[in-house]
Amino acid sequence: MGISRTARRLALAGLLIAGTAFATVAEAQSGKTITGGFDVGPGGLPKNFNPLVSTAGFTWLSTYFEPLVVWNAELTELKGSLAKDWKVSDDQLTYTFNLAKETWHDGKPFTSKDVKFTFDLARNKASGSLFAARLGDIQSVETPDDRTVVIKLSKPNGSFLAVITQVLILPEHALAGIAPEQLANSKWWSTTPVGTGPFKFKQYVTDQYVELSADDDYRGGKPKVDTLINRYFENPAAAVAALRAGEIQFTYVESDDAATFKNDSNFTLIEGGSYVVNYIGLNQKVDLFKDLKVRQAIMYAIDRNAIVESLYGGAAKVANCGYVAPHLVPEGLEPYAYDPEKAKALLAEAGWDKINGDKPITLLTYYGSPQAANVMAAIQSMLAQVGVNIVPRVVDTPTYNGIVYKQGTPDWNAFPMIYAGLQNGPNPAGLNPGLNKSQLPPAGFNTMRIEFDDLSAAFDAALGQTDPAKVNASWQDVCKAMNKDLPWATLWVANRYGVASKKLKDFVWTPAPAGGPYAAHPELWDIQ
Repeated sequence: MGISRTARRLALAGLLIAGTAFATVAEAQSGKTITGGFDVGPGGLPKNFNPLVSTAGFTWLSTYFEPLVVWNAELTELKGSLAKDWKVSDDQLTYTFNLAKETWHDGKPFTSKDVKFTFDLARNKASGSLFAARLGDIQSVETPDDRTVVIKLSKPNGSFLAVITQVLILPEHALAGIAPEQLANSKWWSTTPVGTGPFKFKQYVTDQYVELSADDDYRGGKPKVDTLINRYFENPAAAVAALRAGEIQFTYVESDDAATFKNDSNFTLIEGGSYVVNYIGLNQKVDLFKDLKVRQAIMYAIDRNAIVESLYGGAAKVANCGYVAPHLVPEGLEPYAYDPEKAKALLAEAGWDKINGDKPITLLTYYGSPQAANVMAAIQSMLAQVGVNIVPRVVDTPTYNGIVYKQGTPDWNAFPMIYAGLQNGPNPAGLNPGLNKSQLPPAGFNTMRIEFDDLSAAFDAALGQTDPAKVNASWQDVCKAMNKDLPWATLWVANRYGVASKKLKDFVWTPAPAGGPYAAHPELWDIQ
């Protein structure tokens, strides 16, 4: 908690300078303006504007780009966005989407050709797209007319609709002239992007904020506010200070800050499950973690229950596989209860002294919050007690992605271990991109280069399961394989928190994995 207080004092000092400069900008806005820290916290991805390479940040991106289908705000069912409706063939291979009538922000008509262009681009590895492997089952994308798209799969995929909620549709007329390999670094994303959402891109002030303006012709109705601003902050403490100062009306907060807002009549505290499993990834391209006994020892060495109680205030569930939802967790799993003596014995059996001994091992993470620092310090201390010497290294998300997704042959020693998170819901297939051997970078999220045959087979079987009565059992098989083979040292699934000013009306935020997207309806947000 000392780290958190220090960070908060630094944040307040920084606001004396940065806050004054931003206030001048905000005061200059005409009409109604909502300002928030929409990319603060683990669901955000600050300074990223390209949805094809986004591992998070969809809360903000979906205010001006849109997908075909989207989760509802409760993350319980899918609904139409740019697709008014859709139907699936009996064999689960053909998806037919009827498109909404909409125009791009530059006035050009939105058609089925844009959808085909986007999916072809998203499947093209040359574009840097992180969706290439996840969309690998697409056999063809057909456009029988301007308002209809037919997507055919080579095999049934029960997660297909959930996957495409994050495929934000892009304008063919604006991007077709840019070579796919040049798109990832194109300035278009942060200077002149056009979408179909309720707000239009106005400007990006480097490293400070992004400003959007209302699209008066949006099909869902003219937005109730004129301007939407996303401010960047170095950490959640700085955002909290800006919230209390009245400079912003919303931000993600850490659990210790959440408690201070609980009884504050000026704010609304939003709490919910994160649908993200936190884990320690064990890189299979280095020799350190080849032996299952070493991976088991790491699990036994970490007192997960103690960390949940002391650092999360009990607002997290310990995970013995990638899931904690009861219907996905079978009976009979190894609980890996805290047992440092057993950890030492397993390391001795594996010959840890010869494998590594007390040599330092980098634990790479993009989690830069005070709470994350405390978590890593606790894990570092617990592993040290059994003879595993880890050294946490915290970097920003773009730097992290550059290291773990590096083209060619990465420096494996730069990330032998990672502290990270991946969505495990609302659709359980969210873990597939991080663990299936078919999802190795650059096509997928399998950054630890896990190539466990039994685990991949379990994923493939679950993804192909079309019998509703057997779906849960299939995902339980995935859980069993994870618990047995330990591709990761799974930790917990924590709650997440947001705080909104009571000045906001009809404002929707959900602690969704990767920030969503979900049906937040920004066009209905209002401020008094």
